[in-house]
Amino acid sequence: MLVATVMKANEGESFDSLLKRFNRKVQQDGILSEVRRRGRYQKPLTRRARKDAASRRQANKAARANKR
Repeated sequence: MLVATVMKANEGESFDSLLKRFNRKVQQDGILSEVRRRGRYQKPLTRRARKDAASRRQANKAARANKR
C-alpha cells in the first residue's frame, strides 16, 4: 500500500534542501520502486517466473563468491 509522504519545511530552509530531503525520504521508503513494480500488470505465472529467476541469479552469485 502506498502512503503519501508529507514534508514540512523547517524555518529558514531553502527549497533545494527541502527537495533533497524529500527525495531521500522517498528513496528510503521505496515508493518509486513500488510504483514501477505496480506500473504494469503481471500475470501470476510471469511474476513467479521472475522471482524464480532472481533467486537463481542470487544463488549463482553467492556460489561464485564462495568459490573464490
